Amino acid sequence: MKKVALVLALSLIGLTGCSEIGDVMSTNTLIPVSTTAGEEPVIGKIPSGPAPTELVAEDVIVGTGTTVDANSTLTVHYTLMQWSDGAILESSWSGGNPATFPLIDVIAGWQQGLVGAKVGTRRLLVIPPALGYGPSAGHPLEAQTLIFAVDIIAVS
Repeated sequence: MKKVALVLALSLIGLTGCSEIGDVMSTNTLIPVSTTAGEEPVIGKIPSGPAPTELVAEDVIVGTGTTVDANSTLTVHYTLMQWSDGAILESSWSGGNPATFPLIDVIAGWQQGLVGAKVGTRRLLVIPPALGYGPSAGHPLEAQTLIFAVDIIAVS
């Protein structure tokens, strides 16, 4: 009975959307993101109203490892959602393999939003089109505000 009451209480305060009972969602970020390290993040409901016009970078889990700098090569897991309809567009978790790349080779929102994060961090990035794919005329996401949950696995 106590477990049912807890589930109902969590639902009433907006913590629904978790992948399983027991997941905890961030409450100090623009968009709630699950805080279970090592598991695919669940991205919660997008707030009503217009998307941010500036980059948002908020830590959901704070890591303690090596710090990301502008010249780092990263290994990450990430989930990508679009602001307009909340659709998940891509997730490295789906294939089971993290992505590895030099930070200088990705969109400006990642270049600006991941510097300073540490290995072990899960960072929420909300990236306006100008820092996403907006500069790539004709790209299918050029007009989209992008939401990423990024888990930093390794930095070199």
